[in-house]
Amino acid sequence: MAEPTSAQQERTQAEADVVSKHLPTGYTAEPTALSAEPSNGSQTSPDVTPSPEPQDSLRLQGGDIHREIFKIGARAKLGQRSATFSHPEVRRSSTFRPSNHISASDQMAPGGFRRHFIQQQEGRLNAVTAPVTRNFVSFLALYGNFAGEDLADSEDTSLATTEDEDEEAQPTETRPLLGRRKSSRRPIKPGDAGTTKSFFTLLKAFIGTGIMFLPKAFKNGGILFSSITLVTVSLLSCLSFHLLLLCRRRYGGGYGELGSAIGGPKLRSLILASITLSQIGFVCSGIIFIAENLRSFLNAVSPGPTVAIGTKALIAMQLVVLIPLSLIRDISRLGPAALLADVFIFIGLFYIWYYDVSTIATSGIHPSVQLFNPRDFTLTIGSAIFTFEGIGLILPIQSSMADPGMFPRLLYIVMVIITIIFTSVGALCYATFGYQTRVEIISNYPQTSKLVNAVQFLYSIAVLVGTPVQLFPATRIIENRIFGDRNSGKGSWTTKWKKNGFRTAITVLCGLISIVGASDLDKFVALIGAFACVPLVYIYPAFLHYKGVAQSSWVKAGDLVLCVVGLGAMIYSTVVTLLTWIQG
Repeated sequence: MAEPTSAQQERTQAEADVVSKHLPTGYTAEPTALSAEPSNGSQTSPDVTPSPEPQDSLRLQGGDIHREIFKIGARAKLGQRSATFSHPEVRRSSTFRPSNHISASDQMAPGGFRRHFIQQQEGRLNAVTAPVTRNFVSFLALYGNFAGEDLADSEDTSLATTEDEDEEAQPTETRPLLGRRKSSRRPIKPGDAGTTKSFFTLLKAFIGTGIMFLPKAFKNGGILFSSITLVTVSLLSCLSFHLLLLCRRRYGGGYGELGSAIGGPKLRSLILASITLSQIGFVCSGIIFIAENLRSFLNAVSPGPTVAIGTKALIAMQLVVLIPLSLIRDISRLGPAALLADVFIFIGLFYIWYYDVSTIATSGIHPSVQLFNPRDFTLTIGSAIFTFEGIGLILPIQSSMADPGMFPRLLYIVMVIITIIFTSVGALCYATFGYQTRVEIISNYPQTSKLVNAVQFLYSIAVLVGTPVQLFPATRIIENRIFGDRNSGKGSWTTKWKKNGFRTAITVLCGLISIVGASDLDKFVALIGAFACVPLVYIYPAFLHYKGVAQSSWVKAGDLVLCVVGLGAMIYSTVVTLLTWIQG
């Protein structure tokens, strides 16, 4: 505790002098005051002539009531050391005690022994299954901090301040007249994630729906050109991630906050708009993928030749599930469903690897495989960028680490691994099926196999339950823009139902966009990658580094080159994709 200044001491003494003028003389609240009762046992009153020694104010009538008033003068007379002394908290090392140790005072509290017992038993539980669920829920919490922005819903009960609790509590003498300031922002907690947990979190951040679009991307570009494109996009993405981390190291904050600190509020709005657009694009492509996959599944399991339900009808049917899920305020409640979705996705990947390798080993590479496809190679660029777009979770994952300094090295290791995974899936599928490779790649596998049908259905369900998680950042960004980040529906039913109506409308909008893009899914994915993802991954990080961090002329020239290349790739890929789509 810092020692009080002389001005503070003078102010305290002045207040004590004013109060003492209105108190009876000879009485004090100092510890040295005489507290013995008078010899005659009579009650002392303020009119009695005080003794030479100061008497305890408790001897006065109603002494307990006005004790605090006498303490004002007593505090002013305390010596400097006694007034400023505070016993430091002893930090005991935890090296020689178990992690579930609780103090003696905690054990003496009601229920303390039982809590101690439960903590001891917790260490004996299965060390594999319990952490998986807990870590995955914490992974979902990163979407509440997407791109480093605080997007947690103000109606989330975990974010509620004590203001409402204070209003409901019974008033006491110590209750302040003005409650603490209400805040809708989450408290900043230090990261505690280890290297292993962050490693798997990064893998989950990059491996999603986009990997299923790579086989068709390899068909569009050719097996050699597509492989080179994936490696190039991976290297450029690593460079952009590095530039963004350097900006974060100097300025701190999230992606949008970096834009505001370096380029002003307009750049922040532009970054958030790109995040919103990209997330809506991911959601729409996922909805189309689900519809196409379910249609193939129904055709495979139905007794008749074909199923009358079309892709557009299947998209509309998905809204019945997506609209209620989009109204969930606490994203962590989607944890079990999203965890199950990840399991289904990895089951699908393992089956793809197994079938492709065994087929190529027995039948060889499909004869129609091309090294380069000059007609549709542009679509490969957009699809590759779409697949590698994971910049929104880079900053929150780094913040969640106990040692953020280890994050860059860990990120590069993960990028190498996912590049190998992405390239292997795209190349193996294209080498297996050749020109017959479809966008919904699972439809290429034997439709008479019950295992294929199960994988096809489960993968569709996996993408469906993960769709609200991807839509959450876009919804919260637009909500904050329309309703404000502190306009909560917790205390207003009108605001709550306005937000519910908005979330329903944005989900329906995604369904309408999906119906438009369902005519050609691979071109829709390429368009999203070229127009929405390129600025986020290549243009904005380079511009932020150029304007806020770069010092030498060579570094600035490199940033400008990356900006120009990114802008050129965005314009060229977008225009060519649109022309290809229009021409059919």
